[in-house]
Amino acid sequence: MKYIVLMQFSAAGAEFPSMDTWSPEEIRAHIEHMHRLNEELATAGERVDAQGLAGPQTARIVRANGGSPLVTDGPFPETKEFLAGYLIVDCADEERAIAVAAQMSAAPGPGGAPLNMPIEVRPVMSAPPADL
Repeated sequence: MKYIVLMQFSAAGAEFPSMDTWSPEEIRAHIEHMHRLNEELATAGERVDAQGLAGPQTARIVRANGGSPLVTDGPFPETKEFLAGYLIVDCADEERAIAVAAQMSAAPGPGGAPLNMPIEVRPVMSAPPADL
């Protein structure tokens, strides 16, 4: 079963300091943790895809608007959390996907302490439900 594992990150002043306040060593340790996790999952044949995302200031919200798209900046300034990256895994079951999410959540932050950031886990739908 495929699962998407979504890394939520908090803006400055929320749960933990914004990455732009981290030292280069702290950023390197965080990224190395994620690389090790990705390598472990690839070796196990569970990693489908993994990507970090640019900051929320680069995001755009797009809506259909009678033929030409309506594009606005987003997320909005009051947003406290944003999607920082994702991982798609092909695991035996939800329990394994949750274990992967826990490893991602434990990525180090300032001072090397685990961030314990919120990670969302959702099954990836490969087809519509059979009852439709």
